[in-house]
Amino acid sequence: MNPLRSLCVLACLLAVAVGSPQSGSRSSGRRSNSLDNVEQPSNWVSPREIEDLPALKQVSLKKLQEMSLEEGATLLDKLYHLSQFNHVFKPDYTPEPSQIKGYIVGERGQKIEFNLNNLVEKVKRQQKFGDDEVTIFIQGLPETNTQVQKATRKLVKAYQQRYNLQPYPTTSDSSSEEQRQRSSSEEQQSQRRKQNDDQEDQKTGDLIVIELGNAIEDFEQYATLNIERLGEIIGNRLVELTNTVNVPQEIIHLIGSGPAAHVAGVAGRQFTRQTGHKLRRITALDPSKIYGKPEEKLTGLARGDADFVDAIHTSAYGMGTSQRLANVDFFPNGPSTGVPGADNVVEAAMRATRYFAESVRPGNERNFPSVAASSYQEYKQNKGYGKRGYMGIATDFDLQGDYMLQVNSKSPFGRSTPAQKQTGYHQVHQPWRQSSSSSNQGSRRQ
Repeated sequence: MNPLRSLCVLACLLAVAVGSPQSGSRSSGRRSNSLDNVEQPSNWVSPREIEDLPALKQVSLKKLQEMSLEEGATLLDKLYHLSQFNHVFKPDYTPEPSQIKGYIVGERGQKIEFNLNNLVEKVKRQQKFGDDEVTIFIQGLPETNTQVQKATRKLVKAYQQRYNLQPYPTTSDSSSEEQRQRSSSEEQQSQRRKQNDDQEDQKTGDLIVIELGNAIEDFEQYATLNIERLGEIIGNRLVELTNTVNVPQEIIHLIGSGPAAHVAGVAGRQFTRQTGHKLRRITALDPSKIYGKPEEKLTGLARGDADFVDAIHTSAYGMGTSQRLANVDFFPNGPSTGVPGADNVVEAAMRATRYFAESVRPGNERNFPSVAASSYQEYKQNKGYGKRGYMGIATDFDLQGDYMLQVNSKSPFGRSTPAQKQTGYHQVHQPWRQSSSSSNQGSRRQ
């Protein structure tokens, strides 16, 4: 049996024998909010279930994709609750900055590669860098996975169109895959919208992609990622960008996917500690659960890490978290294991990136209308309250709280709103009838 599992089985059996709460344990969605009355881990995951859990190195994105949505969510749920007992997973995996690669998207769409050690040096060589917006996307899962690769590619292409970094549609890539992409419904819709008279003027800007996820080889590294240290490293690079390349912090938009959403939050705090100023915006794309937490220290993303923090939760009870982390937290189809059309937890987690990418495409900024609501049921019953807003690139910075919306199972995912005056928040935002296959509401987990 795996030594880690042996240790955890022994610990759980000991907890049963002692029958008293362990100090320092954290409450979850299943447990009492009182730290003085925390249930034992053996009440959430039995010793037999722990024995049956695979070794961490045996858990891969490929295996999670082969599982159903519920199977994958159940496995991750057990591993998460196990991780909360006596801090079994230590946050001790920190890839070296030289191991973390990335690229700047050039004006012709080319990749200008770097590692974190020479990021600032590479940026210095780019003419007019930082004259307008600067978007930095921190990838949180390895692109060896096809779903991750596709989502990242969609986001990069969307920003290329938004920032006019290459001609649209693409003509230089003759591969059959790219030809199919050009004819996809998502891009057809984008072309139609580009011709609308009310389209917003196209902006210019710079895009940096940090491939943190490619430095994560297995679930053990994923679960023990040192979010604090990595966030400090990236935060220090952002300080160098503002000090050395004169990039104003008010034009920086930091985006993180999965565990990288928490790295982005720490990076924002580190930037503030070093400069006394806040980044303009941090966007979290399906922020993950944090398995390896530092003892007696809060970590990860939180409102206040930038002037404005927004989060999109598409796998709240799967790879993601249901915790409210931002100024505004969006829950497409409510907090659940996944979203319509996603067959597994990996695909569900990547939908947040796909949704955001769709909103970035010129003309699609308001594809995801949403309503403030405390539950998905309340939303469907037209009992939402407060200001209506848009999920994605066009999110208003004055939004606060939880927002609900419905999405399509296929691209285009957004259910855009007619351009007409509304007399009420739900006037043209009635819930659409869903097929039974598109409802992925799962039982509430943390």
